[in-house]
Amino acid sequence: MEDEIIVALDWTPNTNHNGFYMAQMAGLYSSAGLKVTLRSADAGDGTTPARQVAQKMAHFAVAPSESAISFATTESDKPRLVAVAALLQGSASAICTLKSSGIDRPAKLAGKRYASYNGRFEDPIVSRMVSNDGGDGAAVQFHGLTAHGYQEGDTMGAGSVVASYLEKGRSDSTWIFPAWEGVLAERAGQHLHCFALEDYNIPYGYSPVLLAHPEDLAGPRAEKVKAFLAATAEGYKLAAARPSDAAKALVDCGHPSLQDAEFVEASSACIAQQFLTPDGQWGLMEPKRWGDFVDFLCTSGIVRGRAGEAIPREAIEVESLFTNRLLP
Repeated sequence: MEDEIIVALDWTPNTNHNGFYMAQMAGLYSSAGLKVTLRSADAGDGTTPARQVAQKMAHFAVAPSESAISFATTESDKPRLVAVAALLQGSASAICTLKSSGIDRPAKLAGKRYASYNGRFEDPIVSRMVSNDGGDGAAVQFHGLTAHGYQEGDTMGAGSVVASYLEKGRSDSTWIFPAWEGVLAERAGQHLHCFALEDYNIPYGYSPVLLAHPEDLAGPRAEKVKAFLAATAEGYKLAAARPSDAAKALVDCGHPSLQDAEFVEASSACIAQQFLTPDGQWGLMEPKRWGDFVDFLCTSGIVRGRAGEAIPREAIEVESLFTNRLLP
């Protein structure tokens, strides 16, 4: 009998997730005795992937590293979710604007609209980027996507906030993965400015990562996690080596945002080089990258409690936020 595993995806199925779909297509999960369900973010009630894991609605969540930090600094009765793998290496996301907007640097976002996914640390990070570029970060006009965008038909149908907001004049900027939304926009004739956080003195963490419930990381449950990660690692290695096959595996899942197979193949080729470390490993996370990001969030006063109080750096144990020990 196969063990069932539910993975809550952070967005519509996209090329960041290629390794999961490649593992499914290649039979790697079934060979490991696992039945894996990949749940698109628009398939539920708007509950975030991380909260699905916290509430035991899913076994794994695809989420930014901020989610692990957020659960580590919230109410004591909430589980401390742990990152068990990084899906991508390097800097894979950016803040973007349409080139036609004339907003060609973060400083010019002062007074302009930003379409936010409503992440706990998201808006302050964007404000800091604007300030670091010499603009007034406090003047950015933040407005949230309804239910993180998960319940918006236009957004989920395209798999892109660029398509549903920027191209339609509903906002001026947002946070994207250029290998997905950027490629889609270019093919639609909408050219983007993309601002990498690292270029503006923000040592951003891993995104996305795979989060797990702490109760699943010890004893017999940990063996199932190891089996899943081992199969997934092989899936990502295949996706890195065979991006066209990975694109087909993704398209075959049938999500409405994947109807343009040529776009998916172009995106797959673009992201393939970011799946593995230089020595060919998948999932590995460096302690320094986690530490630098937490240092930045704390020294910038971004990590705050529910009452608005600043949480001191010494209150956050970086080593408890992630682990590499379950990776193959």
